[in-house]
Amino acid sequence: MDRQGKNFSALVVRRPVLIIVINLLIIIAGGAAMFGIDIRELPNVDRPTVSVRAFYDGASPETMDAEVTRVIEGAIARVNGVRNIRSSSEENNCRIRIEFQPGVDLTDAANDIREAINRNRRQLPEDVEEVFVVKADDDAEPIIQLSAVSNTLSKDELAQKIEKDIMPAFLSIQGVAEVRLSGNQKRELRVLLKPTQMAKLKINVSLVENVLRNARLDIPAGSYKSGDQELLVRANASMSTPQQIRKLILRDNVYLEDIAVVFFAPEEAESYARLNGSIVIGLDVVRQAGANTINISKDVDKQVDKINRRNRDVEIIKTADDAIFIEGAIKEVLVSLLFSVGIVILVIVLFIGSVRATLVPAVAIPISLIGTFSAIWLMGLSINLLTLLALVLATGLIVDDAIVVLENIQRHQKNGVKSMAAAVIGSQQVFFAVIATTVTLVSVFLPITFLPSQAGKLFREFGLVLSVSVIISSIVALTLCPMMASRLTIAEAEKTWFPMTKGILNFCGQIFSHFYRFSLKICIKFPVICLLSILVLCCGSWPVFQSLKQELVPKEDRGSVRIMLTGPDGASLPYSDRQAEKLEAIMYPYYKQGIITNIYTTVGQYDKNRSSIVATLKHWEERDINQLELTKEIQERLGEIPGAQARVRGGNSLGVRGGRGGLNIALLGNNYSEISAAADALVLAVESLPEVTDTRADFDTSQPELAFTINRRKTNDLGVDIVDIARTLRAMVDGYEVARLNIDDEEVPIILGSVDGAADDPEDLLNVFMVNDQQNLIPLLSFVDIKESGIAAELDRHKQRRAIEVDIGLKPDAVLSEVVREVEKIGEEILPSGVNILLLGDAADLGETSYELSITFGLAILIVFLVLAAQFESIGSAFIVIFTVPFGLSAAVYALYFTGQSINLYSQIGLVMLVGLMTKNSILFVEFMDQLREEGAEVKEAILRGAQIRLRPVMMTVLSTVVGSLPLVLSSGPGSEARSAIGWVIFGGLGLATFLTLYLTPIGYALIAPFVKPRSHAQKILETQLQEVQKIAS
Repeated sequence: MDRQGKNFSALVVRRPVLIIVINLLIIIAGGAAMFGIDIRELPNVDRPTVSVRAFYDGASPETMDAEVTRVIEGAIARVNGVRNIRSSSEENNCRIRIEFQPGVDLTDAANDIREAINRNRRQLPEDVEEVFVVKADDDAEPIIQLSAVSNTLSKDELAQKIEKDIMPAFLSIQGVAEVRLSGNQKRELRVLLKPTQMAKLKINVSLVENVLRNARLDIPAGSYKSGDQELLVRANASMSTPQQIRKLILRDNVYLEDIAVVFFAPEEAESYARLNGSIVIGLDVVRQAGANTINISKDVDKQVDKINRRNRDVEIIKTADDAIFIEGAIKEVLVSLLFSVGIVILVIVLFIGSVRATLVPAVAIPISLIGTFSAIWLMGLSINLLTLLALVLATGLIVDDAIVVLENIQRHQKNGVKSMAAAVIGSQQVFFAVIATTVTLVSVFLPITFLPSQAGKLFREFGLVLSVSVIISSIVALTLCPMMASRLTIAEAEKTWFPMTKGILNFCGQIFSHFYRFSLKICIKFPVICLLSILVLCCGSWPVFQSLKQELVPKEDRGSVRIMLTGPDGASLPYSDRQAEKLEAIMYPYYKQGIITNIYTTVGQYDKNRSSIVATLKHWEERDINQLELTKEIQERLGEIPGAQARVRGGNSLGVRGGRGGLNIALLGNNYSEISAAADALVLAVESLPEVTDTRADFDTSQPELAFTINRRKTNDLGVDIVDIARTLRAMVDGYEVARLNIDDEEVPIILGSVDGAADDPEDLLNVFMVNDQQNLIPLLSFVDIKESGIAAELDRHKQRRAIEVDIGLKPDAVLSEVVREVEKIGEEILPSGVNILLLGDAADLGETSYELSITFGLAILIVFLVLAAQFESIGSAFIVIFTVPFGLSAAVYALYFTGQSINLYSQIGLVMLVGLMTKNSILFVEFMDQLREEGAEVKEAILRGAQIRLRPVMMTVLSTVVGSLPLVLSSGPGSEARSAIGWVIFGGLGLATFLTLYLTPIGYALIAPFVKPRSHAQKILETQLQEVQKIAS
C-alpha cells in the first residue's frame, strides 16, 4: 500500500495538467447535472397507494360491509404486491385503501385492481354502481386548497362552471390525482310527488319511476343506405325542460303535473365551505403518490392566473399551499450551506494562517459539492431537504482529507523538505488513512440502503449523497491538493497572514498541546482507571436515553394549523356547521391580529358529523408566535365546544396519511359487538393515563335508524308489490335519483321525492296509500311496522378483519413511544383473546422505524469493523478504532438531553453519521501509531508521538465538521426543527465525543497494541522463510 501510495503521489505531482483537467471535468459534470435534477421536499417516500370507491344507493353500513366491501377486499387481496388493505363502509358507499409494496408501479397497480374487481363483478349486488379506482390515498391530505367565489352566479351555476371548465384544468396537471369539491350544489330536476293526489288517481311510485326513466330516450336505430351515402338513424325522444317533464303521460288523461311538482333547483347540500366567514366552493388538490408538490404548485398557479383572466364572474383564491413551506425550507437549507462553507473556510484560515495555503483545502469544497450533483442526477435522486442537509454536513467532512494531506505536507516543508518532495512524501504517508476513513464513512451508510421502510428511503438518499461527496473529496485531497501544495511554498506563507492573531492561536495551541501530552501520559499510566471512569459515564447515558422523548419526526412549524371537529354519529349537516362556527369564533381573534391570514372551513366533506378548519399563518419572518405556541393556545380553548371532539392535527415532513393527531390504533376481531365491548373497556382504562387528554372509539350505535318491517304474507294477500313499497318509502323519506338528463352537455339528475311536509313525522308514512293489483287503495299501516333503533354509521376493516379505530388524544409534552407501550400493556391485560391491537399512523411508522434502525446500527458497526479489519490487516487495530463508537453515541445522547431534543428520524440520521465520524478520527490516530511501530517505536512512544503529531489535524477536521454544522443548530424559519435535530447531534455529540476520542483511542491502543504484532512482522517472517527456501534450493 505504501509503495502504491508513493507511486500515485509522485504521478500526481508530475502531471499537474492531467489533475487539473480531471477536477475541471468533475465540476463541469456537476454543473450540467444541476439543471436536470428534480427539486422536492423529501425523497420519494410515498408508498404506492390506490383507493377504491363503490356506491350502492340505499344500502346500510352493514349491507355495504357484508355484500360489497368484503367481496371487493377478497378480490383485491389476491393482487400481487398488496401490502395492506384498509376499508370503511358507510351508508350508500364504501372506501377501500390499498397500500402496495415499495417499488410497485402505481399505474400497473391500479390496472390490476380494476381487473380483479371486474373478474368478481357478478358477486356484487346488481344495483352497485360503477366502482371507481383512483391512483391516490383516499385519506391523503390535499397539498393545495383553493376557493371559488362569484358575485354574479348562483350556487348551481357556479358549481356547473367549476365542474365543466375549472376542474378539468387542474385535473390535467401532471401529478394531480383528484380535485375534491366541497360546498358545491349542482343543478338537479326535482319531481316532488303529492301523496294525496296519487291516492285519488291511484298512481304508484313505480309507475312514475318507469315513466321518468324513459324521459331520456336516445337509442341508435341502425343506419340507412341510399346510393353512395350511409345515414345513421337514431330514435330520440329526450326531454330537457321541466315543462316537457310535466307533460309526461302516466295513464290515460293523467299527466305527471297532476300528481307532482317539477322544477330545477340546486341539489341538497352535502357539504359547506367557507373562507374567512364567506360562503365559497372549495377545491382541494390531491397529488399522486410520488408526484412533485413544487411542480404541481407552479402549474396550479399558472392555471389560476389563466382562469381569473378568462372569467370575470369567477375568482379563484389560493388559501393554502404546501409548496410555500417546501420552498422556504429549501431556501433556508441553501443559506445554511453558504454559511457552513464560509465558516469552514474561516476555521481553516485561522488554523493555517495563510490565504495561499487555505486555497489548497478550500478548493475541495466547490469541487466536491458541485461534483456531487452529477452523482445525484446519475442515481435518479432529487435535490431535497435531506440531500441538501447531507451537503451542509459534508461541507465540514470534505475538507477533512484535504486538511490531513495539507498538514502533513506542511509539516515536512517546515522540516526543510522541498515543496515537490514534501508533497509526495506527505501525501504518501496519509494515503492509507485517507482511503481508510473514506471507505469507513461509506460503509456506515451501506446497510441503510437496504431498508424497505420510509426511513430507509430517507436514509438512502442522505447516505448516498454524503458518501459521494466524501469520495469526491478524497479524490481531490489525494490529487489536486498535493499538486497545488507542490507549487506553493506553504510554510513561508504562514508568516504573512494575521501575525498577531496567528501568534495568539499558536500560543493557545501550544498550551493545549502541552496539557494534552501531560494528561495523556497520566491516562496511559493508569489506563484501566481512566477506562472505567469513562465507562461509568457511558453507562449513565442509558437512563438518559430512556428519558428522551421519542417521535417519528419533530413537530414542525409548517405555517398552518389544522383542526378536525367530530360530532356525534347521526349529527346533521346544520348541527356540524354550528359547531364549526364556534371553532371559527375561537380562531377569529388571531385573524383580526393578522397572525392568521385565512380561515378555510369545510363541513361534511368526509362525513356529515365532521368538520375541518385550516388556518394559514402569516409568513415565518412576519410573526412572533410559532405554530406550536399558537396550537397550544387554541387547544386550551377547544373544550369550549360542547357536543363535539376537536383535535389539532400537526402536519409533518413525511406526510403520514390517515392520522388524526395523537395516538391512533385499531382493534381487530371477528365481530363488531365483541370488538365494541373491548374498545369501550380499553377507552375507559386509557383515559386514566396522565398523558392522555381524551379518547374516542370510532364505533357508536347512536346513528338513529327507522326500520320499516314489511309483512310479506300480508302484502301477498293484499296484492301489493314489495318493490313498490320500498320505492314509495324512499321517495317519501329522502328522495332518490331515478334517471339523468343530458342538458347542454351537463348530466342533470332527476330526483324523485315528496312535497315538503309529507313525511315530517315517521307516523305519517303509515298513512300513505298503495295501489294493489286490483286498483284498490291499501294504507301502509296494513302491512308495515316501524321500529326505531341505533346503528353504527361507519364500519371499518383492517387487513381484511373487522376493526374499530380508537383515537387517543395526547398532551403536548406526551412521549408517543411511552404511551404506545402503556396502551399495549393495558391491551394485554383487558382485551379478550380474539381481539388484537394494530398501531396506525405515526405510531406504526415509529415502531417500524425504531426496529429497523436498531438493526441498522448493529449492522453499521459490524460492517465498519470488518472493513477496518481488512484495511488494517489487523483485528486489534480495527477493535481500537471501533472501541470509541459506543462512547461517542453516549456523548450524543447527553447532547440531545441537554438541548431538549428528541429521538426522531433526523436525530437518528445524525447518530448513524456520528458512527462514521468517530471512526474517522480514531483512524487518524491508529494508522499513524501503527506506522511508528512499523519504524521500530515502542507502544508507549508510538502513542505519545502519534497523538502529539496527529492532534493538530484531528482538531482541525473536528472543528471544521462541528462548526460546519453550527448553521443548522442556529437555523430558523421553515423546517428549522428538523435541521436543528440533526445539527445538535453533530455539533454537540461530536464535540463531546472528540474529547473522549483524544483519550479513548490512545488508552485503547495502550491496552490492546502490546498483544498485536506490527503488520511488518508477518512480512518479515514471510521474507525469512522465503530466504530459507532459496538457500535450501541452492
